[in-house]
Amino acid sequence: MLKKKTSGVARRAARTGLLSEVAGKSVDRRAFLRGSGLAIGGLAAISATAGSVTRASAQEAVDDAVKTVKSVCTHCSVGCTVIAEVRDGVWTGQEPGWDSPFNLGAHCAKGASVREHTHGERRLKYPMKKVDGEWTRISWEEAINEIGDQMMSIRDESGPDSVYWLGSAKHNNEQAYLLRKFAAYWGTNNIDHQARICHSTTVAGVANTWGYGAMTNSYNDIHNSRAIFVIGGNPAEAHPVSLLHLLKAKEQNNAPMIVCDPRFTRTAAHADEYVRFRPGTDVALVWGILWHIFENGWEDEEFIRTRVWGMDQIRDEVAKYDPEEVERITGTPGSQLERVARTLANNRPGTVIWCMGGTQHTNGNNNTRAYCILQLALGNMGAAGGGTNIFRGHDNVQGATDLGVLADTLPGYYGLTDGAWGHWARVWDEDLDWLRGRFAVMEGAGADGADRMMINETGIPVSRWIDGVLEDAENIDQPDNTRAMVLWGHAPNSQTRLPEMKTAMEKLDLLVVIDPYPTVTAIMQDRTDGVYLLPAATQFETYGSVTASNRSLQWREKVVDPIFESKADHVIMKMFADKFGFSDRLFRNIEVNGDEPLIEDLTREFNRGMWTIGYTGQSPERMRTHMQNQHTFDRTTLKALGGPADGDYYGLPWPSWGTAEMNHPGSPNLYDISKPVADGGMGFRARFGVERDGDNLLAEGVYPVGSEIQDGYPEFTYQMLVDLGWDGDLTDEERTAIERVAGWEGERPTTQGNGQQDVGEQSQTGPIESDYNTALGGVNWKTDLSGGIQRVAIAHGCAPYGNAKARAVVWTFPDPVPVHREPLYTPRYDLVADYPTYEDKKFWRVPTLYSSIQKDDYSQDFPITLTSGRLVEYEGGGDETRSNPWLAELQQDMFIEVNPRDANDLGVRDGNQVWVYGPNGGKIRVMAMVTERVAPGVAFMPFHFGGFWQGEDRRSYYPEGADPYVLGESTNTAQTYGYDSVTQMQETKATLCRIEAA
Repeated sequence: MLKKKTSGVARRAARTGLLSEVAGKSVDRRAFLRGSGLAIGGLAAISATAGSVTRASAQEAVDDAVKTVKSVCTHCSVGCTVIAEVRDGVWTGQEPGWDSPFNLGAHCAKGASVREHTHGERRLKYPMKKVDGEWTRISWEEAINEIGDQMMSIRDESGPDSVYWLGSAKHNNEQAYLLRKFAAYWGTNNIDHQARICHSTTVAGVANTWGYGAMTNSYNDIHNSRAIFVIGGNPAEAHPVSLLHLLKAKEQNNAPMIVCDPRFTRTAAHADEYVRFRPGTDVALVWGILWHIFENGWEDEEFIRTRVWGMDQIRDEVAKYDPEEVERITGTPGSQLERVARTLANNRPGTVIWCMGGTQHTNGNNNTRAYCILQLALGNMGAAGGGTNIFRGHDNVQGATDLGVLADTLPGYYGLTDGAWGHWARVWDEDLDWLRGRFAVMEGAGADGADRMMINETGIPVSRWIDGVLEDAENIDQPDNTRAMVLWGHAPNSQTRLPEMKTAMEKLDLLVVIDPYPTVTAIMQDRTDGVYLLPAATQFETYGSVTASNRSLQWREKVVDPIFESKADHVIMKMFADKFGFSDRLFRNIEVNGDEPLIEDLTREFNRGMWTIGYTGQSPERMRTHMQNQHTFDRTTLKALGGPADGDYYGLPWPSWGTAEMNHPGSPNLYDISKPVADGGMGFRARFGVERDGDNLLAEGVYPVGSEIQDGYPEFTYQMLVDLGWDGDLTDEERTAIERVAGWEGERPTTQGNGQQDVGEQSQTGPIESDYNTALGGVNWKTDLSGGIQRVAIAHGCAPYGNAKARAVVWTFPDPVPVHREPLYTPRYDLVADYPTYEDKKFWRVPTLYSSIQKDDYSQDFPITLTSGRLVEYEGGGDETRSNPWLAELQQDMFIEVNPRDANDLGVRDGNQVWVYGPNGGKIRVMAMVTERVAPGVAFMPFHFGGFWQGEDRRSYYPEGADPYVLGESTNTAQTYGYDSVTQMQETKATLCRIEAA
């Protein structure tokens, strides 16, 4: 980390209060910190605040009426428990959750200071709007009415797609679900959240390999790993508490840790083997490792034969990546990769861990699939200690993704087909035709002159919302441009192309920020009106469920009531729904108390519909029981040993099949056939059919323990139950629900349901039964609202979603077999001819450039490869963490890491100010950190900073008292264009820049 400074100059614009007092004066760092309320030194900080991390005394709690409340940290995805101490409605102290199997009594710097997130003085305190360039206080009623009137006017003039509802990975599950439903009732799929720009390529790549796009095992299961392979991830800084679990495996199993990263990170400092490679060459690196595995026969042939499809095509591609070619592409010696391959082969099961270093690329989906294929080749899937452990970045980015806050799906990854809308209309008891009528129709704009039904069209992803504003209307696949933008719990400085974003913000008719803090949105545009800031409550001022990276759901309790004039997000949604006139429909099955929808009813409603991924067994009652009895769960297996949750896995990691009453314990490790489905076992999901090019896509001769079908099988439907003679196991209530889904209105055949009928005998049972089975036959495990099909399948030892092979080849993707492609802005233009990017194309409603950018060589004018990442002190866009005095003390400068060779060539010394220029025209002024962490020709910047704009301090643009303590340039001002070929993930890890002394 940066060295602690002993002196410095604090620069800020003239303002009232503290800012005006020090304007024009040179003060040292300690004087500045004292003046701005920042204590110096860890011990001083702890003794100076009532909000410190302390261990509460039970006697003190009785004497002083201190109430302890259990919640979950609002930063990364580990899911650390926070015990808040509350006295007279005020949050006075906190301690880590000592019983939590995730954090085991530990906190990182961010978690240890979350009290300040709620009680922080820099929060938005009341609704505000820009009037003639000045922030003006308004009431909530005024804000909702003014914003609502403008939105309805835009809707009338340009259609519902011209209002973009950008959601948040910071919402709890219930709020995320409600916002997705809200967007559907508004009539648009222009809704997205942070997952688009952090792990959308993971979700797409992983889900299309074996069925689900999530972390397969857990932090705790890493205790069982015999090898740990980290690529493009830095858990030590991005998910600090997770490192406890990695180090446990390293120590107790003597597990070698291999860290592959262009930068020597704090995680790499713990590695047994550090592999440096050129940014953007992940596929070549992994194929280089796999080349040695295949060459030496180290692959798991039996696992591949029984559980993998397409590995022969992978072998053919990998054969092209011999050690010499891999070193030419990546810069990594073949001898090192042979050593890595041997280590992985000799230490099984091993786990593979990746984060945004692997995802944020134009070929990010290729990277994530290559990581998966490595594990398939080694036979490390579906095993304790194996799997792909994909660490998510925000506390509920997994849950918000699962709940469908995405431009391409409804909750549960159902998609946007007519069948998906029909399913959710049944869950909502909504008239499907009314829902369709809420969406625009582009007459004659579809294939072959058909109408384009916007209800079925993917929306514009958040990574491209600026193009929805700036692109000519005739070039985008929606009725009109984006005219209103709602940034709900989202930091814009975490996205690329900020100069163009500034232009887009200024072109909008309406810009709305809903957040506990104003975010960089408030100050990066030069609007004089049409901007609203609405103060949202933090997650500690509400309650509900949150999903950790390992798929476990935890229940937060409310610590304090919303402070200042802030309101909980679901309350704000209710207020907008009232304004738009669809509250009665939106909340028809949800109790509303005043303006607050009942969180538990929202949970039960998504439980009713999310059969695909098993978000159906986690009732509020079961989740609360787990939180109240954390001490009963094993710290490695996550299984409760006795107690009220006996046999459950902590947090009921999805899928928790069936209804809550079925008491499925959750699934700790996906695709594990060593245990019964009733205890969390399953094969790979049968999601891609049963045959491809004459090859069997189902598992061959392997199945979960106790399965009555001792081979591969497709997903379960009602017809499959009939064929197997298991339909008689359905209860009367379950059958009635299935009939409703099927739309059956006739008489139920009297011979139906005896469990003995063979499908070949249907003709003997009469036309009524044949018609009945035909009508009900298409109802499957995903659309049966009773859960009966799932229950019966599991009772017979089968996974409802089938038992298939993982597919190493994804025939629906631009690159069915992952290949290396050079970044759009590559420093190795000599490789472009051999490894070109894609052709330009239009998808996700907008034109997307590839080859037209890469045709030019930018490396002469911009010779340094630029990558970005996280710091331990800050999170996301940094607005809340840079507004936290205890964190702000730790890191006060935005900086760029530069190798000593490059620094010497540039005439730059450590601590000097430098200008960083990007090929797209952006520039930033930051401090140089001269270090060998980065290789010559590579530079690194963190992405948590904002408040400066291309050298200009914009502190005075913030509302009074809402400016973060620490400001800085955003790396994304200098970052460039570039989007994944499947998901539109932005490229932030492999672009170019030029560095000059300031």
